[in-house]
Amino acid sequence: MKVIICGAGQVGWQIARHLSGERNDVTVVDSNADLVRRATDTLDVQGIAGFASYPDVLDRAGARDADMIIAATHSDEVNMVTCQVAHSVFSIPRKIARLRAQSYLTAIYSDLYRRDHMPIDVVISPEREVADAALQRLALPAAFDTETFLQGQARLLGLTIDEGCPIVNTPLRQLTDLFSTLRAVVVGVRRDGRLFAPEARDQLFAGDSAYFVCHRDDVRRLLEILGKPHRRQERVVLVGGGNVGLMVARELESREERVRAKIIERNRKMAERAAEALEKTIVLNGDGLDAGLLAEANIERADAVLCVTDDDKTNMLAAVRAKAAGARMSIALINDPTLVNLMEPLGIDAFINPRATTVSSILRHIRHGRVRAVYSIGDAEAEVIEAEVLSTSPISGQRIRDIDFPEGVLVGAVLRGDKVQKISGSLRIEEGDLIVLFAMTKDVPEVERLLQVSIDFF
Repeated sequence: MKVIICGAGQVGWQIARHLSGERNDVTVVDSNADLVRRATDTLDVQGIAGFASYPDVLDRAGARDADMIIAATHSDEVNMVTCQVAHSVFSIPRKIARLRAQSYLTAIYSDLYRRDHMPIDVVISPEREVADAALQRLALPAAFDTETFLQGQARLLGLTIDEGCPIVNTPLRQLTDLFSTLRAVVVGVRRDGRLFAPEARDQLFAGDSAYFVCHRDDVRRLLEILGKPHRRQERVVLVGGGNVGLMVARELESREERVRAKIIERNRKMAERAAEALEKTIVLNGDGLDAGLLAEANIERADAVLCVTDDDKTNMLAAVRAKAAGARMSIALINDPTLVNLMEPLGIDAFINPRATTVSSILRHIRHGRVRAVYSIGDAEAEVIEAEVLSTSPISGQRIRDIDFPEGVLVGAVLRGDKVQKISGSLRIEEGDLIVLFAMTKDVPEVERLLQVSIDFF
């Protein structure tokens, strides 16, 4: 597949990294020659320095025979014009644009993206992706990472293994015997900074970060087994009243189970905008690092504090201060992946990486064939992939134990009809099954071969 990626920033670079590693023909375009050079020096991609919306620049990038264009520059307008030029001049079949401004995303203006108007096939909103991720973190406060699969019937949960966890030092194969009816699989473990797919003889140790794929009805039981009681969030304090904070507050207001939310926003105009847009949420104008203002927000009674300003360091410090003042749980929005290792030492319970959520969303639409969903883990270290099994797939009709999966690939869940199957080596994969696979990034091309989707993009 020939893909043009416009924008060589964090998101564009990560998408290029994924696609080039899967033997696609990738060209990166950016007006910043240094970013283009970084991409060509570190990845197997071609690079063009120039403005992505200029027809001659796209022509040099190979737009005449491109299969897809991904517009992920920092300007909404450039992304939109780039897709228009890609359609009108070069007839590129598939166009994806990242748009931030909420006015472009309002449902009443959705006709704007019709093929005879502004021909964008997929619109990605980073703020909406981040807000959704934040709401998922709030719904499962014990998890530092979470995503849903199989039409909501399965969840990916990232859980820290504590010192007092009852299953510490127990081989994973024994857990199957101890909890025979539990529909949960350990698919990934991060230990000493390294992520890997565990084998049946491996054990979980205190301090590990483990990724589970679990049936939604068994989530609470899994948390109990791990010594992590589930609590409903009734009082939430949001530090940051921008687009993300506003989206989260609106969703919390719309729920039947009442959640008492308060927003702290430093910018007066943004605070006033939030106060006008919300009905039940209290908005406080001031600094989220101010101990007095946190006390005014009753932070000591808060079940969770969600720090979503546009500054990573502010989010981290506000999360630390709020926890010190009595908040039960803290979640911080972190753009810089090099800061993630500081989360645990600082006592921050969970983080949201906008780049990872945006990359996951874009990948979900890139893997167009039978792949239903993709979730990127860590710094693009692994993917969790949901796909439909085709009759032509090499895994169709085989038992899991007989499938020649790479070492870095594990089956997390299988949906047959409307029932999630319990994973075991004897389970036979059938045509039409929806399967969830954990795969280290280097093994993704082999996973796509096994699923027979790499030739079925268009």
